[in-house]
Amino acid sequence: MDKQKILIVDDDPDLRRGLNLRLRANHYETAYATDGFSAVAMAQKEKPDLIILDIGLPAGDGFVVLERLQQSATLSAIPVIVVTAREPQYNKDRIIRAGATAFFQKPADNNELLSTIRNVLNPPWPGTAALPS
Repeated sequence: MDKQKILIVDDDPDLRRGLNLRLRANHYETAYATDGFSAVAMAQKEKPDLIILDIGLPAGDGFVVLERLQQSATLSAIPVIVVTAREPQYNKDRIIRAGATAFFQKPADNNELLSTIRNVLNPPWPGTAALPS
């Protein structure tokens, strides 16, 4: 079975490295994008199974990325987990309405994030995903 691929979209190199190490240690392939413009291009090129997306990005923030993903017939089915430092009280509902599967506030708990990734990629019941509330 091929490894599942996760596209990490974040402009923070330390966060990208940390996520890369954790995801690879858990048998996922990774790809990267550092801004909103390259995020959509990388998603088209890499065809990831899941995207981890920051909202505060240069060259088009995460909301622009979510909108472009939703507008694409080939990319709209890719689940997106948002991990951001932006204010959760205002942004969580907006992020979910924009098409994200789940939302985490930075710094995200690594075990919860990995659990959510597993549940989204391999739901316990076909057609469902057990997500944190």
